[in-house]
This record gives sequence, C-alpha cells and structure tokens, in this order.
Amino acid sequence: MKQVGILYHPRISPARDLARKLEDFLSAQSISSWQCSAWDEDKAKSLIPGSDLVLSIGGDGTILHSARISALSEVPILGINLGGLGFITELDPQNIEANLSRVIAGEGWIEKRAMLRAETEGNSFLALNDVVLRTGTVRLVNIEIKIDGEALPNYRADGIIIATATGSTGYAMAAGGPILHPQSREIILQPISCHIGFQRALVLLPQSTIECQMTGRGTATLNIDGQIDIPLRSEQPIKVTLSNNIARFLRIHPPGHFYNLLWKKLINQK
Repeated sequence: MKQVGILYHPRISPARDLARKLEDFLSAQSISSWQCSAWDEDKAKSLIPGSDLVLSIGGDGTILHSARISALSEVPILGINLGGLGFITELDPQNIEANLSRVIAGEGWIEKRAMLRAETEGNSFLALNDVVLRTGTVRLVNIEIKIDGEALPNYRADGIIIATATGSTGYAMAAGGPILHPQSREIILQPISCHIGFQRALVLLPQSTIECQMTGRGTATLNIDGQIDIPLRSEQPIKVTLSNNIARFLRIHPPGHFYNLLWKKLINQK
C-alpha cells in the first residue's frame, strides 16, 4: 500500500481531527496520503487516481459521496463511522490504528456492490443507494414506466424509488420494499404512497432497463442517493440501468456479519 486517500464529512469537527490523526499514522508507516471533503466530489475525483484505498470518515451519507468518487477509479473504501446509523461503514473510531494496521498488513476482503446509472437529456448520474422520482408538491403525480420497452399500467403516487441492494435497507425499505443481500445485483422498483397502480415492489433482473417520466400537471424532482436534486418538467424522460461501475468496500468482518448488522442496526437498534 503506497497511497491512501482520506475523505471526511466537512461539517463534523471530529472527522477533520481524525483525518489529521490518520494522515500522521500513515506517514509513520511510509504511506503517502491526501485529504479532501467528501462533499467536494469533483476535486476528490482528480486526487484519487493512483490511490490504493480510500478512508471514508463520517457516516453512511459520507459513504455515498465516497462511492461515487471512488467507483470510476475502482478504489476500495474503508468506512469509519462517526455518524448515527453507520450501516454501510465498517469500523468505529475506537482502536482505529490497530485495525488500520491489520489492513496495511493485508487482512480483509473486497465486497463489491452494484450501482445505478440514471440518464436524462444527455446528463448521467451514478448512484449507490437509489434513484428517486418524486413529486415536488403535496399532490399525487402520474408516472409512466416501461421495463425493457414494455409499458406498465400508469402509477398515480407520490413517486417511485429505483434502488440497488445497498439502497434496499434505506428509503426503499421505509416505503415497504424488500431487503436484498448487499452483493445482490437485482434492481428494486418501489412506488411511494401509491394510490392507483401496482403497490408492491418489483424486483427486476440486473440487465433490466427502466424508463419513466412524470405526465400531466405538477412538478417533480429526480433525486440521486438523497444528495443530488435535478428538477424535472412534465414528460422529461429518465432511463435507469445498472452501472458498469461498482462500489468496492474493504471489509474485515466476515461476509455473514451483514445479518448480525441488519438486526443490530435496523431491527433491534440497541
């Protein structure tokens, strides 16, 4: 390991403090490093080539930024939780230097997670969790959806969520969707507060193409990972597919740890 990137939550002071501490620790191990706010995605993307690992310091929101930054360069992420839930992160700040020494020594394995690609009018966006088309007003909207060119009956709802397995434990789950294993490549189509249309979630094949648009009156927003908002006009087409890019996470817990984490973080919450 020659170079490590450090992405931190810019609004959490302990995240900046830990970033400086880890920079000193890595320097003592003769490993170069760089630091950047995870919110400054364009700058971070210019720094990441040549890095062997990215340390993401914050919470799950910081991980989402880090995944979009690192996926294009195929650099794995090691998440350090300073947030609340910390469902995607791997380590807590306690004993971080000892755990990082294990990683430097070669311990751990790479978990690969699917990402989505959303396209609209020549612009494309990468998402780790979900792509959400949602009404911009307190009223239902009509949504036309095609899957692999075949039209579904129109939805009349607050919106729809198109989620990955990672996103299946987020907004999609809150809307009543299923939970997928994190390394699953299937795509979830989950309506939000559906009044007319199929109210259950659909689990689609990885090669599926989803085309959707809002029709009629009203305003809508396309949201990427709960962090990027794109205003939409009526009948503006959106296409969502599984991306060729994947998120890579460095794990030191065994693969089965997901089920323990699921119970601890999302069900028992103790």
